[in-house]
Amino acid sequence: MSFVVCLFLVGLVVGLVAVASNPSPYFAALGLVVVSGMGCGILVSFGGPFLSLVLFLIYLGGMLVVFAYSAALAAEPYPEGWLSGPVAVYTGMYLVVVMLGSLPFWGEWYEMSWVPADETGEFLLTRGDGSGVSLMYSFGGGALVLSAWMLLLTLFVVLELTRGLGRGTVRAV
Repeated sequence: MSFVVCLFLVGLVVGLVAVASNPSPYFAALGLVVVSGMGCGILVSFGGPFLSLVLFLIYLGGMLVVFAYSAALAAEPYPEGWLSGPVAVYTGMYLVVVMLGSLPFWGEWYEMSWVPADETGEFLLTRGDGSGVSLMYSFGGGALVLSAWMLLLTLFVVLELTRGLGRGTVRAV
């Protein structure tokens, strides 16, 4: 279990470095999807599968809006990838900064402190996110519907802003 959590944490850091170091919006949107997937994987490993599913769907809806907006406004024929010259330098610098920043915590890193929510008691009758699901549907249902409506409205606003003069949504600026 701790190997999977380490894999998710490394994927989260690598995805954050990919988002921070890339000037092309195509690859940055892909990096954001990877980061959201890894973060939701961490939530699943600590006993929150429903919360991670809801967050992942909301993140994917938001990334759809961001990707449509960035693809419409930045029409590059040859975007720079992660292994091109300046982007690779920035990626290397960010990874060195992350490694140097993690050195003070290296000796006090214990895998035994990673206790999922389901393993906190001897005989638990409910899962870790069972009460969260009921609270989300009872008190948070309105906020969930409101956030879905706002994402849909934002999608239509972005598509209308980038429409152009009858040429469709994807165009060169």
